[in-house]
Amino acid sequence: MSKKPVEKQEPPTTGHIWDGIREYDNPMPRWWLWCFYLTIIWGIGYAIAYPAWPGIKSATTGVLGFSTRGEVAADIAAVNARNEAINTRLASADLTTIPGDAELNGYAISAGAAVFKTWCAQCHGSGAAGAKGYPNLLDNDWLWGGDISSIHESIRVGIRNEDNLDARYSEMPAFGKDELLEDAQIDQVTNYVMSLSGTPMDASLVADGAMVFEENCASCHGDTGLGDRDQGAPNLADAIWLFGGDFDSIRETVYSSRFGVMPNWDERLTEAQINAVATYVHQLGGGE
Repeated sequence: MSKKPVEKQEPPTTGHIWDGIREYDNPMPRWWLWCFYLTIIWGIGYAIAYPAWPGIKSATTGVLGFSTRGEVAADIAAVNARNEAINTRLASADLTTIPGDAELNGYAISAGAAVFKTWCAQCHGSGAAGAKGYPNLLDNDWLWGGDISSIHESIRVGIRNEDNLDARYSEMPAFGKDELLEDAQIDQVTNYVMSLSGTPMDASLVADGAMVFEENCASCHGDTGLGDRDQGAPNLADAIWLFGGDFDSIRETVYSSRFGVMPNWDERLTEAQINAVATYVHQLGGGE
């Protein structure tokens, strides 16, 4: 005897129809619904227990009092506690003796690298090679001295800032903008300066430029253009240029002057951190 075929029943629909396509009203699987309900319960519990809802000034703190900021602060405090002894040694160390102490030197370089990447790399570059307007710390062109003590002092007080009365300070006159020299004289002295470390754009102006240089520039940069570190006057004869060594760049420097500013770090960093980053920068190969 053959079985009677089972008729396939159409599931109910929601009544929604799009372009002739009906939307079935199939119930969700029970296991899926229970999982969905559990996630709702978990979400409500999480919002009560942990920081969750933002407010105008702060978020809800949660009944457990958990704080990621608090955990980070605790971790930092723990690290500082472990390093307290060596940081004390580093803060009071004679900078010139640090390289002779293997343990202290290794720590200073590691800590200094971290300080440099956090606070200094934005201007001097991650590799300390600098950029236009930001000094290269890998060469030997140091305005206020490249020995470790001078580097430390530059970091501590900064350069041309208004926050530390001891900041390194030098200011070049704006010979063109302030009408101290005529345009022709600026062209002449620019060509002379270029001749000190390379080829001038117009060699016929070099002799006249030498006279302009002697009368207006030599008092800071020296008779031969080798600069004066005590004044922060750059060496013009070493082919190292902070703002570019082409004719237009040098002329703009003479015409308008340059005035870069470096913050003083004595209010942001501890003495141990300043000693560390000075040690790190010095061992990169620049300076003396």
